[in-house]
Amino acid sequence: MIIQAFLRWVETAKTGDRVRAAAALGRAYVTAEMNTLDHHAAEMAMTFLLDDPSPKVRLALAEAVADCGRIPRAIILSLAEDQPETAYAVISRSPVLNDMDLVDLAAKGTTETRAVIAARQAMSRPVAAAIAEIGGEEEVLILLENEQARFSCRTLKRLSDRLGHLWSIRNRLLEREDLPADARHALVEKVGAALSSFGLVQAAIGGRRVERITREACDRAAVDMAGAVGADQIPPLVEHLRATGRLTPAFLLHVLCSGKIDFFAAAIVNLSGVTDKRVRSILSDGRVHAVRALFESTGLGRDVSALFAEAMMIWRKENRSSSSGATASISSVLLSKLRGNRHASEASGGLADIIEKLTIAEQRQTARDYALLAAREAA
Repeated sequence: MIIQAFLRWVETAKTGDRVRAAAALGRAYVTAEMNTLDHHAAEMAMTFLLDDPSPKVRLALAEAVADCGRIPRAIILSLAEDQPETAYAVISRSPVLNDMDLVDLAAKGTTETRAVIAARQAMSRPVAAAIAEIGGEEEVLILLENEQARFSCRTLKRLSDRLGHLWSIRNRLLEREDLPADARHALVEKVGAALSSFGLVQAAIGGRRVERITREACDRAAVDMAGAVGADQIPPLVEHLRATGRLTPAFLLHVLCSGKIDFFAAAIVNLSGVTDKRVRSILSDGRVHAVRALFESTGLGRDVSALFAEAMMIWRKENRSSSSGATASISSVLLSKLRGNRHASEASGGLADIIEKLTIAEQRQTARDYALLAAREAA
């Protein structure tokens, strides 16, 4: 009888009265201020209101029930596909909507719909992945700013690939501690490309020099990452650098001279196809001929492999003596040997320049550390 009376009243009531009735009905259902029979009647009444000609009525109902997890799915799904203002009220808050519902709404919805979904609390990984796959800059920025959103490594990599060229997205990603190392390096490359493309920069120092400086900066960033990432991140980073042509002899020598042995070993595994256990055994205890043979299996020439083997032997010596200046020792000793052997220096080509630059950089860092220590003692 109650539902019949309500339906008769709705047909002739003014819009303002229907709005207040819809809100009151929704609140009564949410607060459970009715028995089982009234509950069922209320659900039928709310279902009837879904066809009310006034969007204000449907909005009032949506706002009243949006936070309730007991609302029938049929009602919530209908409201979620209503006009934007009504739909956003439930899409942004309703716990009834599951991951698949939100993924479907994101796929067939507008930019505004995806933005509302991206701002939801307790954003799950599947929904975040869906928005990352199809969302534009605005939606993805909202998603990245959502502190409750959860991301998989795959999703963060996908965002890096799709939208890393946009500085707003790139900056947000680079601020994240959970960004995978290979994705981080890819973004650093994009930063370098963006800087080198500026006409003012190219006019000031020349296109070729800009390209060289950018490449060196990206290589230094990669070397820094190589020593900072966790063990599980090293193989993906190595594979990323190999796929992008960054695992050059110069880069590998820089890594070795910088003492990033775990990364260096992973790179040798990747390039040679030798097992990780075997590579680490040869690098730590193998004879020099075995070390050279291992390096040559990666494609290094005989003269270059001799230089790498020499660097490896220096690292072993410094590592076993627990020297704190191992990095500087490797580069400086190698540079000294190259200067004393003209044939070796000519054979190593550009590697000699890399070693010299690394030695100079280490000397400057040592001087800075010394000056800082002196300043602290004086204070």
